Amino acid sequence: MKSFLLFIFLQIIPAPVEFAETGKDCQVHSVRVATGRRASRGFRTMAASLPAFAQKEAYSIDVGKKRIRIEALTEEGAFRAQQTLRMMELSGQPIHCCKITDYPRFEHRGLMIDESRSFKGKEFIMKQIDAMALLKLNVLHLHLTDAAGWRIEIKSHPELTQKAAWRIGRTYAEWEKNGYPFCTEDAPQAYGGYYTQDDLREIVEYAARRFIKVIPEIEMPGHSMEVNRTCPELACIDSTGRRRNWAWDLCPGNEGTFRLLEDVLDEVMDIFPGKYIHIGGDEAVMKDWRECVNCKARMEAEGYSDVHQLQGYLVRRMANYLQEHGRTAVGWDEILETGVPQDAVIQSWRGSSGGRKAAAAGHKVIMSPNTHCYFDYYQDLIRKEPLATGELTSLHWVYTYNPLEGISEEDASCILGLQANLWCEKVPTPEHAEYMLYPRLFAIAETAWSPTSLQRDPVEFRARARALLEVFRTLGYNTFDMDSESDFAIEGKRRTRTGEIIYPAF
Repeated sequence: MKSFLLFIFLQIIPAPVEFAETGKDCQVHSVRVATGRRASRGFRTMAASLPAFAQKEAYSIDVGKKRIRIEALTEEGAFRAQQTLRMMELSGQPIHCCKITDYPRFEHRGLMIDESRSFKGKEFIMKQIDAMALLKLNVLHLHLTDAAGWRIEIKSHPELTQKAAWRIGRTYAEWEKNGYPFCTEDAPQAYGGYYTQDDLREIVEYAARRFIKVIPEIEMPGHSMEVNRTCPELACIDSTGRRRNWAWDLCPGNEGTFRLLEDVLDEVMDIFPGKYIHIGGDEAVMKDWRECVNCKARMEAEGYSDVHQLQGYLVRRMANYLQEHGRTAVGWDEILETGVPQDAVIQSWRGSSGGRKAAAAGHKVIMSPNTHCYFDYYQDLIRKEPLATGELTSLHWVYTYNPLEGISEEDASCILGLQANLWCEKVPTPEHAEYMLYPRLFAIAETAWSPTSLQRDPVEFRARARALLEVFRTLGYNTFDMDSESDFAIEGKRRTRTGEIIYPAF
């Protein structure tokens, strides 16, 4: 059994809930799929004991000498089973006769890709969707708007892409150094692009066929310099009449801001059929609000004494607008500080504390702390890696993350799951993006899917990740080189700013 355990694990990430060897090599002649009432009573009884989200994705595989039988309650579960078989086949090793029973730990198993800072396009996104499907990830979060570029066609406001989808400066650093210049598509040094609505519908459909939901993010009120540059009439205005069209934040005192956002969200909801719409809410500076005559008027009308209350006003107003249209707002953990509707989902990024606080308050939570889930951070020693951000976040370190740490059993039901975030200020190309994603995304996939009862051994996981990395290379993905990984990263160490070395949780 021990040798089979190693064998089966070398083939499958994320690791399944249960497996047992039943014989030697399978000489497969047929694969049969039984879903719904056609599945066996034993499987249906087992699945009925699971949470509703897990029931949909639960499956069993019985690999016999001449046939393979898949059982699932839904087509989604059957698809997950087929991905397990595909991963076993891609390993290049013989498939042994075995039985597998499997279902997910968390409902939300996600990846965020920042398309604003560097635009990579439809083919790149679809390629990553294929990888996500193989890893049983089920949520793609697209960060479509930010100061560095507006990446979604809005037909009622074509100026957003005409004036803010193109810039001078291929990299974020070049654009920043040159003074944040935007340009039109036909400018000689223009860099950028955007998704047409047809592009995005195609992505949504492509993902849906792989049982992956797509969550769009329209950033507000911070990270919105591109909107103020495009629509200067909406920017904050001081007592001298000067417009702050270089401002970082949208103006919550101007009713035109809300008309624009509602127009945008109307079209976004038409493109993306899913329940969740991400509205950002992080890192608002609020400096210009203090001097803005419209913001002062809004504060007086609402009885506010602090500009931070304007952040809450805007977020609640837009969350309520989504709620009126049958959708639910998702926001970064800052939105919790200024008051949000109870149905709003909180995405914890500044560590895990925001997620713990949100869960205690009864909010649904997505865990994506920068301590473990930010893949723009270095994955090995700075001296050997391309330019990146943040502290060393190695494969070992990512694998040690426990999204339920410090959360009571009662509050744990509020944790929807976890998500990796790939911000792209310093990740300018598709090849670089894949290098930052793989193999660390393997660790997120296993933490999000596999049960807590699984004995999590980082050394054993590293062996499986290394084998799967070879598969990803044959599939055309550009990956990190685990053969050259430093001992410091392999052991999952981190060095603090004071030079102290800290070790992973296990």
